[in-house]
Amino acid sequence: MSIFNADHLAALAQQSIELPSWAFGNSGTRFKVYGTPGTPRDPFEKISDAAQVHRYTALAPTVALHIPWDLSDFTALRAHAEDNGVALGTVNSNTFQDDDYKFGALTHEDEVIRRKAIDHHLACIDVMDATGSRDLKIWLAEGSNYPGQADMRGRQDRLHDSLQQIYERLSGDQRMVLEYKFFEPSFYHTDVPDWGTSYAQVAALGERAMVCLDTGHHAPGTNIEFIVMQLLRLGKLGSFDFNSRFYADDDLIVGAADPFQLFRIIFEVIRGGGLNNPDVAFMLDQCHNVEDKIPGQIRSVLNVQEMTARALLVDREALAAAQRSGDVLAANAVFMDAFYTDVRPALAEWREGRGLPADPMAAFAASGYLQKIADDRVGGVQAGWGA
Repeated sequence: MSIFNADHLAALAQQSIELPSWAFGNSGTRFKVYGTPGTPRDPFEKISDAAQVHRYTALAPTVALHIPWDLSDFTALRAHAEDNGVALGTVNSNTFQDDDYKFGALTHEDEVIRRKAIDHHLACIDVMDATGSRDLKIWLAEGSNYPGQADMRGRQDRLHDSLQQIYERLSGDQRMVLEYKFFEPSFYHTDVPDWGTSYAQVAALGERAMVCLDTGHHAPGTNIEFIVMQLLRLGKLGSFDFNSRFYADDDLIVGAADPFQLFRIIFEVIRGGGLNNPDVAFMLDQCHNVEDKIPGQIRSVLNVQEMTARALLVDREALAAAQRSGDVLAANAVFMDAFYTDVRPALAEWREGRGLPADPMAAFAASGYLQKIADDRVGGVQAGWGA
């Protein structure tokens, strides 16, 4: 007998997790970017690899793009994605790899440089028009390293003005999601360091401006599930960037460092009505440095699925009763019982019933796809950070 009821299975069947195109290119540490055989050389090959994840899991129907890394003939790329059974998703801007942005982009003192950064985002919206993408995601590597280096208030004012100009260009159901990160590459102050700053900026823009929460962008000990709850409560959680961290923004496989944290986050997503809510996008933001890229992404989406399955098993009525009565241990036991449930056999059986492999990792490994692309993709320049 399955441990899941009909509601659980319906929720699992609807779950989707967007993949990042850059996860399929070469990446590494701050000291070295490593190459691997078969790495994509262009956005078309990235999409082909991402489609393999969806083929074996049915969890990843869209692929996020990064501009200018994924500049292409977007009409052709959109058709290529559709031919591979996926669609193009979030468009990510890039104002952190140009010499002009050394001291800021959307916050820069120089109006010419700030105009350049704004125009880049307007060009990203043009890409959204061509690809059918809904969301423009903005992460800013902006701030300062020393006290007195920058006028922090002036930078916030310029940021609002820049975001306002970008926001006004959105049309239809297009949205802006503003990411935050509490440090790096700026170490004294960061212009969008936390969810409160992101919320303050997007709340001033309008209902189609939202916060993007990256699970690796918080100080050690931060209660991320509290932030998830609050943003859902405020109606401003637009998207997740799921990854794992041990020390800082490690961008490792989600659930690798702290599976219990992922479980707690997803429970709050469910509690707040965010699961399978079209207004809350589940996404990955990972760089596979030492592991093969496609299996790494398969492992990631399966980790999210497994923790979602466990979170769905929380006895909400028993939990609420224990909370109302002040029974601390009983409330905690309800949580822990669900977390310690091994959902993998039930998920394997359910996958088979849907025509999917019981073990997607093993099925992909047996497909020979990695060897095929290693043999076929000879010559050219492998994609990586910056391409």
